[in-house]
Amino acid sequence: MATTTSITSTYAGEFAGKYVSAALLSGNTIANGLIEVKPNVKFKEVLKVVSIDGITANATCDFSDTSTVTLTERVIEPKQLQVNLELCVNNFRSDWEAESMGFSSHDNLPKTFSDYFIGRISQKVAQKTEQDIWSGTDGAGAFDGFVTLLAADAGHTGAKKITGQAVTAANVIAELGSVVDAIPSSLYGNDELFMYVSQNIFRAYKRALGGFQAGGLGAAGVNAQGNNQDIDIQYFDGVKVVACNGLADNKVIATLKSNLFFGTGLLSDHNEVKVLDMSDLDGSSNVRFIMKYSAAVQYSIVGDIVSYGLGL
Repeated sequence: MATTTSITSTYAGEFAGKYVSAALLSGNTIANGLIEVKPNVKFKEVLKVVSIDGITANATCDFSDTSTVTLTERVIEPKQLQVNLELCVNNFRSDWEAESMGFSSHDNLPKTFSDYFIGRISQKVAQKTEQDIWSGTDGAGAFDGFVTLLAADAGHTGAKKITGQAVTAANVIAELGSVVDAIPSSLYGNDELFMYVSQNIFRAYKRALGGFQAGGLGAAGVNAQGNNQDIDIQYFDGVKVVACNGLADNKVIATLKSNLFFGTGLLSDHNEVKVLDMSDLDGSSNVRFIMKYSAAVQYSIVGDIVSYGLGL
């Protein structure tokens, strides 16, 4: 009979930051370095935008201004969020005991039930954060994502805001092509330029590369191997393509990585993670999980962004 599990530790302070880091940074967007992370934003931070017109002029003997410098700003203000859960230990103990006894092929197994429990909840927080980064809408337990911010920005309009349609393997080449065509010439060729695409578009592009004759790529596909291959997608027309799990279907955002920001108080003292064993307090078999953190996203220059399918 297994020894009765009792949680006696409380996690807070410096060590708490490691757990919050795991929760916030394990989503594929941040973990893969696809946007800029601004930690230690305790309240809000201003993103300065500099615009310079007419930088050069004909030479004269006198000093005369050659251009106009315009400073504008955007503000990133992380929203305070929390997770409060109370769960019965008995519902999880059997899984943890199986792992701790070695009945698993995974490495870095949790040595205590506390670690196991935190790991499970952190995975859920990471998934929710990934979704909010791209598609979140400010409300209970959520913050505005890039899609929401762009849809509400009056400065994001015209040819850079493509209406879009349902993307399939038959039309994905044409639709991604329309995004590339709308990218400003000043950005094209920049090493930081990405097309952030939804999973369904990424899959459709792979299928087209594997062989979809109506898409103009030939029935035999890349290397004449058809669909029976794992195609390593890196580029479309010279632009890096990455799938972002938080983007809803049929959506693309194209811009420089350095134009997209994720702000958080990740490394500040606002973070707090606790696992509390309630057995000594009320005699129950319940455990309370408490996590506090902050998160928000923002872009700096809307004119450097091309979007596809925001309204779909």
